[in-house]
Amino acid sequence: MDAPPASVPEVVARLRRVEAAGPAGDGVGCFARLYREVTEGVDAALAGQEYADPRFLERLDLTFAGLFFAALDAQEHAPASVPPAWAPLFAARATHGIAPLQFALAGMNAHINRDLPVALVATCMELGPDLGERSPEHADFERVNALLDQVEARLKAGYLTGALGLLDRLVHRFHRLDDIVAMWDVRRARDAAWANAQTLWALRAQPPLHDCFRVTLDSMVGLAGRGLLIPADSLAGRLARRLHP
Repeated sequence: MDAPPASVPEVVARLRRVEAAGPAGDGVGCFARLYREVTEGVDAALAGQEYADPRFLERLDLTFAGLFFAALDAQEHAPASVPPAWAPLFAARATHGIAPLQFALAGMNAHINRDLPVALVATCMELGPDLGERSPEHADFERVNALLDQVEARLKAGYLTGALGLLDRLVHRFHRLDDIVAMWDVRRARDAAWANAQTLWALRAQPPLHDCFRVTLDSMVGLAGRGLLIPADSLAGRLARRLHP
């Protein structure tokens, strides 16, 4: 198992390797591409800005990325230990009929809704701050939300325009990418992640309840991921229905 990443450039480099490792259209590669581009965009936007606790943000980013790389490592070396939130994407990564944006958003679903609460708690336990909504760390977290809104909107638009967007509208009868996009909002997901982290933080002195909540959260995120990965109706399916009504 690789050590957790030690810097944002290392995160970007590892994500590039994930992108390059699979065949064209690989579902995990689609997510890695979006994750890398978001990381690069937010890192550039953060440059020169002042934050109340930049050490907290940096440590959170690295812990957060490390959870994705740990899930990938589990998939390769111990598949039975893959977190349920990540299992749908890993299982469907080579499935035909799933649009690249579906793969990308299914990865974002697992990473933000499952990994981010875990990373927030781990970072607070390491560095000392709590998860109060009036804390400097929460104010920084909210400022990053605004940057993510801009970066994610630009990147998602790239999936909906040009040749990829045209192809989607030609071959998908029902599950258009516009509808998939409408199911996902990064700000709402991050707000929910903070609330779930607060719950985990409050339950840390009660291990049975803490573990039960974390397992349930993991499973529910996996359920949402399966919904995001329902294959779109293909051109072949439409032709078959016309030939065999």
